[in-house]
Amino acid sequence: MEQKATLNYNEETLRTLERQGYHFVGTHKHSAVKTCLWLWKSIRGEGNCYKGKFYGISAHRCVQMTPSIFCNQRCIHCWRPIEAFNVEPRIVWDPPDEIVEGSIREQMRLISGFKGSPRTDMAAFNEATKPKHAAISLIGEPTLYPYLNELIAEFHARDMTTFVVTNGTNPDVVREIKPTQLYLSLNATEEPGYKKVARANYWARIMDSLEELRRKSCRTVIRITCMEGLNMENPEGYAELVKKANPDFVEVKAYMHIGYSRKRLSRAAMPAHARVKEFASEISNYLTAHRIVDESEISRVVLISNSSIRKRNKMQPVNVFFF
Repeated sequence: MEQKATLNYNEETLRTLERQGYHFVGTHKHSAVKTCLWLWKSIRGEGNCYKGKFYGISAHRCVQMTPSIFCNQRCIHCWRPIEAFNVEPRIVWDPPDEIVEGSIREQMRLISGFKGSPRTDMAAFNEATKPKHAAISLIGEPTLYPYLNELIAEFHARDMTTFVVTNGTNPDVVREIKPTQLYLSLNATEEPGYKKVARANYWARIMDSLEELRRKSCRTVIRITCMEGLNMENPEGYAELVKKANPDFVEVKAYMHIGYSRKRLSRAAMPAHARVKEFASEISNYLTAHRIVDESEISRVVLISNSSIRKRNKMQPVNVFFF
C-alpha cells in the first residue's frame, strides 16, 4: 500500500480519541473501532438500535469501525472532533486484510469483559464473539480510504454484511464499491445551504453521487439529518433529490445534541421526534414511489421506504426487511 503520507494530527489528539473510546487498529493508526451504547444494551438483552428495528441488525454482532478517521467536510452537526483532523494527499494506508483482522480482534477484546458480568445475556455474548455485520461509519469519511472496495470484500469473505455511510463527495468511489447497504448523507437541498451545514465545497460531486446511487445494485439509503432552524425547510427540494437517487430507503433523523457538536450548535437545534415525523411526512407527500413505513422514537428517526424495493440481498420481508 505505497502511498506516502503526512497525517495532520498529533499524539494528544490520538490520546483524546482513545479516552473517548476509540481504539486504533493497523500500523498507521488511520483506522479505528468503537463499541456503541446499543451494543452494550443488546449484549445485556436490554434492546437494539433502530438499525435493528429497520433492517434486522443485531447490535451485539456489529463491528462499528472506520478505515479513515479523516474527513473532507466540517459538518456543523458532527459529534466528532473534526477540528483536530485534516488529511493530506500523501497517506500511508494499511492493507484491507490488516484493518479487518485488527478490527475484529479489537472488538473481541472490547467485549471480553462482558463474559464475567451477571447482567450479560450469555446467548447474546456467544453470538457477539461471531460478528456478522460491519458498520463502516464510525468517524471520518470512509471513501477517502483508497482500498474501500477491497475492505468490503474482506468483510464479505468472512460472511459479514456491510453498511457504508458516505458524505457523497467521492462519486467515483460510490460507483465502485459494493457493500450490502450504502448510505449517503444529504443535509441540504441546494448549494448555499450545503455550504452552511457542511462547511465544504463539494455540492456538484454530491449531485453526481446521487446519480450513482440510482445505478447501484446494492441496497441504498439517503439519510437526512434534521437541524431545527438550519435545514428543516423546503421538503419539496429534498423530495426532488430523493427522486434523483431513487434509493430503497430514506431515513429522516434528528440531529442529536451530543459530543463536539455542542460547541457549534445549541440544544434548540435538536428537533423533537414529533417534529421529525412531521417533516418526514412533508417530504413523503412530494414522493410517489416512497412512503413512511416505520419509526424509532427513542432515536428520533422515521423510515421512508421505496414501494418497489429492488434489492433484497440476504434479506427476508419482516415489517420492512431483515438481514
